[in-house]
Amino acid sequence: MNENNTSTGEGEQERFSDEVTARLEPDAKEIIARYPRARSALLPLLHLVQSEEGHVSQAGMRFCADQLDITLAAVKGVATFYTMYRRRPGGDYQVGVCTNTLCAVMGGDQIFSTLQEHLQLEENGETTEDGKVTLEHVECNAACDFAPVVMVNWEFFDNQTPEKAKQLVDDLRLGNDVAPTRGPSSLCTWKQASRVLAGFDDGRAGEGVQAGKPSLAGLELAQERNWSAPEPSATTDDQGEEGAK
Repeated sequence: MNENNTSTGEGEQERFSDEVTARLEPDAKEIIARYPRARSALLPLLHLVQSEEGHVSQAGMRFCADQLDITLAAVKGVATFYTMYRRRPGGDYQVGVCTNTLCAVMGGDQIFSTLQEHLQLEENGETTEDGKVTLEHVECNAACDFAPVVMVNWEFFDNQTPEKAKQLVDDLRLGNDVAPTRGPSSLCTWKQASRVLAGFDDGRAGEGVQAGKPSLAGLELAQERNWSAPEPSATTDDQGEEGAK
């Protein structure tokens, strides 16, 4: 039996095909070479295999294990811990609605329930029948000054309302041009975003607005009033040195 065609009990392929393996190995070696210890490359390697299939499959985890010479169990422990790795196929666009405290108070819960009904989805993390949109709850995206926030493939859509969010997912499903509130002028797909997270620059990091006015308000106030951070005290330094001993 060809080892590349063996599958798990869940029907997943146990290993990538020879063609896929040969194509991914140079990228994997480039990633591994960035780290003094090979095992430290596991997180970006998982993003690399996710960029291939859109999720981290059994074959993808086996590829990572083989490249790093670690056990499959060690890879699974990491892949199932971090929520940025999908464990099942999803849509081209992952629409994450922040439902953490501030966004929820500002309307995040309403946006999520509205999108569920609009897209005819019942479960968190479910994908539309056309394979375009996966809808999920997400935790704080560190953009509380723009609440409620929706993210699509990790790009920000600020100050959302239920109607804005419905228009957003409709545009995504229709293939219309969609521009994030901050960042690049257009969205990439989930697979493309995963490759960027693996450490391969798409040349778009400097596009668009990087920080909106609410995020800069504290800095502008400090500049107006000539405020600055206090210098570390001698006591703090002494304590730090003592702690280091």
